[in-house]
Amino acid sequence: MRKIIITEFMSLDGVIEEPQWTFKYWNDEIAVFKAEETSANEDLLLGRVTYEGFAAAWPNRKDEDPGAAYFNGTRKYVVSSTLDKAEWNNSVIIKGDVIDEITKLKAQDGPNIVIHGSGTLGRSLIQSKLVDQIRLLVYPVVLGTGKRLFNEDNQVTLKLASSRNFSGVMGLVYEIE
Repeated sequence: MRKIIITEFMSLDGVIEEPQWTFKYWNDEIAVFKAEETSANEDLLLGRVTYEGFAAAWPNRKDEDPGAAYFNGTRKYVVSSTLDKAEWNNSVIIKGDVIDEITKLKAQDGPNIVIHGSGTLGRSLIQSKLVDQIRLLVYPVVLGTGKRLFNEDNQVTLKLASSRNFSGVMGLVYEIE
């Protein structure tokens, strides 16, 4: 059985939306942490909005660019009720009963499945108890408003698997109990 893993950039108050606020904190240590994710050869599971953003950016990058070979080459599953086709290399659309389709996908043999961004999809899968691990980069900034990964509908107990300090930005990996 495959694991479903969420990876997010998060403010101290839980905001994951539009993470341009992370740019000033980027450093070599964070780059290594993110590179570890893309070297695991895990499949991607993305919501339509994140998929469209990635599909507009990654195909233009060369394989020498950090992450480009992974993002362009790996299998990508995109959850959408509106897309008719997914043009980006190695992409498959998931429609219909999304929870049922992702449950079947998780039960198959193969690499783990990682959700980058895609907060609405992540919240839904947490609520449906399909997520096994959450990887967070928590930034020392309070934004006050914005979309969050956790809300009143997805109560969950987490067990800290690892933590790393990147000059004030915390890399946290949680297993879901």
